[in-house]
Amino acid sequence: MFSMARTWRALKERGIMGINQRNADYIVKYNQRRYYPLVDNKILTKQRALAWGISVPELYAVLESEHQIRNLDRILGDYADFVIKPAQGSGGDGIAVIAGKFDETRYKTVSGRIVGYAELQYQISNILTGLYSLGGARDKAMIEYRVRPDPVFSSISYEGVPDIRIIVLMGYPVMAMLRLPTRQSNGKANLHQGAIGVGIDLAGGTTLNGTWLNEKIDRHPDTAVKVSGISIPLWEKFIHLATNCYELVNLGYIGVDLVLDETLGPLILELNARPGLSIQIANDAGLYARTRLVEERLARRAKAGQGPEGPEERIEFSQRFLRTIPLG
Repeated sequence: MFSMARTWRALKERGIMGINQRNADYIVKYNQRRYYPLVDNKILTKQRALAWGISVPELYAVLESEHQIRNLDRILGDYADFVIKPAQGSGGDGIAVIAGKFDETRYKTVSGRIVGYAELQYQISNILTGLYSLGGARDKAMIEYRVRPDPVFSSISYEGVPDIRIIVLMGYPVMAMLRLPTRQSNGKANLHQGAIGVGIDLAGGTTLNGTWLNEKIDRHPDTAVKVSGISIPLWEKFIHLATNCYELVNLGYIGVDLVLDETLGPLILELNARPGLSIQIANDAGLYARTRLVEERLARRAKAGQGPEGPEERIEFSQRFLRTIPLG
């Protein structure tokens, strides 16, 4: 017991955040449960973002009954490529990514597999029954624009769409990483399924080394290309989008997931009120070391009678004091 307590104390001294600390000191403290539906339900997130003028993938249709499933061919119409996903899913489960039409009645997925209407209808039916939803509650199926990843990531990604996760505390971006699909993750940008997490310098938007299956790496296992030293295009727009999500959903501690579309630029994919901690390994830095600086700043401003800072001031502080400097 003494040894374990000493280990946790040493990790905290290094600024590493553990799951109990995340839950008690950040999620419970800063996230009021009445606002959870704004992030747990992707339809509500998308509707609110559109009302705020925040860029998100276009929503084509929402299905919520078996009757609608029978009319799937009419609902899809002329859409050749699209994504089907559960409105309240998690971990990337239940998502079908269609890359184009194979013939008049069949489609092909991004991996090249051929699927017909019957299989898509079955997938949507499973979504509606709550097979992929948080808590198993009945769900709705979304059909939306398929993101086409920017070519800048083509040499360090396998099949799927890379995304960027930015952790935001009280409107201050505190840490960021790029998540890269691999063969093992079946083209999904999900770390638990085998995707790569690559740290990002907040100030410059330059990638650092990464982590894969909880081990540090410097090259993509499928392409053998270095994952560090890549300048992410339009980084300032990414960080502004993430920062503005604080006011968007009224949650103080969130993970903002974004993508870079080759024609539409940065888009918000979804928000998470319980972001994981693997981002610390990807950045080789502790979240607590950074969140503590934000909390100290907020406390100083409150003591001085100063009001909340705006997005520009919050970003300036984060990029100055909460960055991981890339190796030269």
